[in-house]
Amino acid sequence: MASSGPPRVKNKAPAPIQITAEQILRESYSRQEPPIAPPKQKIADLEELHEYQGRKRKYYEDQLRGNRLKMGEWMNYAAWELQQNEFARARSVFERALDADGACVPLWLRYIESEIKTRNINHARNLFDRAVTVLPRVDNLWFKYVYMEETLGNIAGTRQVFERWMAWEPAEAAWFAYIKFETRYQEYARVRAIYERFTVVHPEPKYWIRWARFEEEFGSSDNVREVFSMAIDALGDEFMEEKLFIAYARYETKMREYERARVIYKYALDRMPRSKSATLYSQYTAFEKQFGEKEGIEDVVLSKRRVRYEETVTVQPKNYDAWFDYVRLEESAGDVERVRDVYERAIAQLPPSQEKRHWRRFIYLWLEYALWEELETKDFERARAIWKACLGLIPHKKFTFAKVWLGYSHFEVRRLNLTAARKNLGMALGMCPKDKLFKGYIELELLLREFDRVRTLYEKFLEHDASSCYAWIKYSELERMLGDMDRARAIYEIAVEQEVLDMPELLWKSWIDMEVEEEEWERARGLYERLLSRTGHVKVWISFAEFEVSVPGEGQEGQEEEDEDEEVQRPATEEAKENARAVFKRALEHLRQRDLKEDRVILLEAWKSFESAHGTEQSLKDVEAKMPKIIKKRRAVGDGSFEEYFDYLFPDEEERKGNMFGLLARAQKWKEEMARKAAEKEKEQPEA
Repeated sequence: MASSGPPRVKNKAPAPIQITAEQILRESYSRQEPPIAPPKQKIADLEELHEYQGRKRKYYEDQLRGNRLKMGEWMNYAAWELQQNEFARARSVFERALDADGACVPLWLRYIESEIKTRNINHARNLFDRAVTVLPRVDNLWFKYVYMEETLGNIAGTRQVFERWMAWEPAEAAWFAYIKFETRYQEYARVRAIYERFTVVHPEPKYWIRWARFEEEFGSSDNVREVFSMAIDALGDEFMEEKLFIAYARYETKMREYERARVIYKYALDRMPRSKSATLYSQYTAFEKQFGEKEGIEDVVLSKRRVRYEETVTVQPKNYDAWFDYVRLEESAGDVERVRDVYERAIAQLPPSQEKRHWRRFIYLWLEYALWEELETKDFERARAIWKACLGLIPHKKFTFAKVWLGYSHFEVRRLNLTAARKNLGMALGMCPKDKLFKGYIELELLLREFDRVRTLYEKFLEHDASSCYAWIKYSELERMLGDMDRARAIYEIAVEQEVLDMPELLWKSWIDMEVEEEEWERARGLYERLLSRTGHVKVWISFAEFEVSVPGEGQEGQEEEDEDEEVQRPATEEAKENARAVFKRALEHLRQRDLKEDRVILLEAWKSFESAHGTEQSLKDVEAKMPKIIKKRRAVGDGSFEEYFDYLFPDEEERKGNMFGLLARAQKWKEEMARKAAEKEKEQPEA
């Protein structure tokens, strides 16, 4: 029966003697008993030996009867027979094993080694003959065979084995073994013959280089050069590698034949593609830096870059940027014929389509070509022919290039042929009138001071595009430059009456600036008023105010600065300040009526800056009092949600909203008071 008392607690105090796990393992290991070795059988007489041998042979025969193709058992069986000095029986085991699997190389090698150990050399030689006849592609058998023959001192037999081996055209290791064998016995003529056969079987540059090094060590310089020449002829362009030429050039450099080395480098660079000759270029550059002159080094760099560009333009003939780089390279070299050839090849690559974006870089090739012929070669007739050919190539009905027309005309001007230049530009305006052509033609006539022609061109320009504010402004500036202010104003008047203008703000600004520069203040003020009647943009109002503050007073009119290098700011008069404030007030009221809050803020910021510069402290405070507050609001969006945005609350709007909010607050207070009185009256009534 279980005790009803509290559970007993074990003693958890540490033991007086502590034992570690390491001590336990050490004691258990020391107590292990040594393994029981199998008993050694002691053979007392010949009868017991025969019994033991018979039992072992029966064991091996039983093992082989189950699996005849298990070569390990055959070799163990033969090794046991060899231990018993039963050489005939061991040979019989080997022969039976070869009948089972004659392609087992380890079996052949074990058999041959056993014959060599027992001094049966002739039998081992016969076994080698059988093995290499059955397995002629196993190099290990051939290596063992020639090693045995050379060890025995049978040099002729060794050479004969090598010849049999080489007839099978083995791998390079076999040829190198044959070469080393003949080299050891100083048979250099035989080595050359072997190399000749070897390079036919394995035509790789590294083996030709190895042959050349052999000739360098044991032959003559003529032999080395002959080997390299044979290699270049035998390999051809298809199998050529840069390391062969590098080795050849290095040899010539070692022999101090620097011109030969340079010729080899150049010959290789001309024949090999860029992708296979990067190291060759580096070596040639290093060679020229060490042994060449300045011209040689530059020629190396040019050749290196020329090959790279040739590869690029061959793969991508429409890559006009690559043609530009190629042309600049040839121009730096200074070879006129090469430059001309590259230009001709480049301009022959027509763009792939009749889209202007494909023609832009292509046209610049023509421009560069024509300028180069004019400025560098001084062949003006050829340059003229290039300009005409370029103009004849462009499809002007679809698009044109004004720079080509203008470039050709400027060329004729430089040749003092003004008639041809004008005729060319006139034809350009007739075929494809463009703003850039008009501008370039006008600029040319201005340089020639032909103002009547300039007027005629401006009129044709405006007939072509009456909405061009640039043409109206430049036409008026021309008349002002010629001193005809009435004609200039008339041009501006006609311009502002046009129904369509591309940039009317620039036109009005130019007219106003002209009147200001002429100090026609009333005319300028009238122009501002006319402009404000058409548009009430805040920038116009600010510009008007700035104009008013810059208008001089009666005593300041006609006053000039004595020192033109020093900028002197003329103080504004009180009348000008008041006029500017009046403009600001009109503008603020105009923008308030149109409810343009952001424009009002911009105007007030400009007004504040004006008061900071020209006003008093009180006037500045008055403007600051008009500045709005920034408040956060919410508004509904299309998906039914709300978004927050910032709005401006101006003081006048805040006052109106404040009056409305006060009336609502008093109504709410009256309603709460009436509810309170009704509740008190109900409490005073007696309960039923």
